[in-house]
Amino acid sequence: QVQLVESGGGLVQPGGSLRLACAASGSIGSLMVMGWYRPAPGNERELVATISSGGTTNYADSVKGRFTISRDNAKNTVYLQMNSLKPEDTAVYYCQVFARVPGKIGTYWGQGTQVTVSS
Repeated sequence: QVQLVESGGGLVQPGGSLRLACAASGSIGSLMVMGWYRPAPGNERELVATISSGGTTNYADSVKGRFTISRDNAKNTVYLQMNSLKPEDTAVYYCQVFARVPGKIGTYWGQGTQVTVSS
């Protein structure tokens, strides 16, 4: 009922920047929380950053001061600006939305976009 398409991943040198985007489409009533996650050792996925419909943001300690999450509600799109990238940021980044659709509220995931930080 909600489709998410991510873009913007790629290969970048340490210290470089990338901007990820995730566009939502489908039978969307409202997009409440939108966010980005990545795999963590021993866990399913760890939170990178989230943003509420009102603009409240939350970041993992490891990315505070380097990553910025934002959203364009008119475009149903969430962005992740990643600066000062480190090799340990290398991962597949997954977009997640918590959305109201006809008949229910649910969590939806994108297919992931690869970010590789290497010299």
